[in-house]
Amino acid sequence: MSVFIHPSAIVETTDIGLNTRIWAFVHVLNDVKIGENCNICDHCFIENGVTIGDNVTIKSGVNIWTGVTINDDVHIGPGVVFTNDKHPRSKKIFEIEKINIKKGASVGANTTLLAGIEIGEYAMTGIGSIVTKNVKSYALVYGNPAKQKGWIDEEGNKLSKQEDFWISNKGELYKETETGLLKI
Repeated sequence: MSVFIHPSAIVETTDIGLNTRIWAFVHVLNDVKIGENCNICDHCFIENGVTIGDNVTIKSGVNIWTGVTINDDVHIGPGVVFTNDKHPRSKKIFEIEKINIKKGASVGANTTLLAGIEIGEYAMTGIGSIVTKNVKSYALVYGNPAKQKGWIDEEGNKLSKQEDFWISNKGELYKETETGLLKI
């Protein structure tokens, strides 16, 4: 299968991987890289300088601004808000603060992400969260401001504590590190 671009979409980039689908009323600027097997749903805007990995889903109504990197296997829920300026003023030149969404992470619907943060591998933000700090790998965060409420596995299931380890319902073991969990 090749790239599918809906007739009502405006796609200025040519750097799009195979099997990617771009749906109605999406606008992608020219300096954007989109990986293979992505699905970008209706009413999204993607600004210059954005990088999107392989197997990414971006649900409807998401604007992605310069400085955002979305790595492989990420899910961006509907209405997620990205920012890239902590001190916005009209007509002011500003320094872009980047956001990095690492491999396998899920950002819940209507989550707002403060400029300059990182969402760790396989982490998940709950619906409507306001994320103002980095999120550790495999962490489950939600609320306003978002706080860590637990740990999850790569499928998004909660882990339980067992002595010095965290364990999935499949028996997979994880060890806590400074940056989150490490699957062992």
